[in-house]
Amino acid sequence: MSTTAKNTSKKAGLTAEEKAAMRERARELKDKTDGESAVRAAIAKMSPKDRAIAKRLHELIKAAAPGLLPKTWYGMPAYAKDGKVVCFFRNAGKFKERYAMLGFNDSAKLDNGSMWPIAFALTELTAADEAKIRKLVKKAVG
Repeated sequence: MSTTAKNTSKKAGLTAEEKAAMRERARELKDKTDGESAVRAAIAKMSPKDRAIAKRLHELIKAAAPGLLPKTWYGMPAYAKDGKVVCFFRNAGKFKERYAMLGFNDSAKLDNGSMWPIAFALTELTAADEAKIRKLVKKAVG
């Protein structure tokens, strides 16, 4: 095996954080804990900054779309409709990133032409941000 092949295969592997997320997902599929408790536990494990954003997002999403059910998804707070995750919050510490993220899956009804955003970086939540999030979540659930 050449040096190049070794380096390539090493880079292609999963990081420790990705492996941990996969283990969390396997546990979630077996676990019978209610979604609200699981989301609150996931939020409690976050850094103080991410925890503050996650708590506020949790309140915003539940108020904007009461039909979405909270659950965890790869260890992240997520919100589902008909068993499919519509949106989720990925804290910055999850994969050692510089910012947290609010993401939407393909079940979200955010389609707008041939290209639209499905993820938003979050460093804090202003009143204007909260208004945008409410609007996005309402649109996402249709």
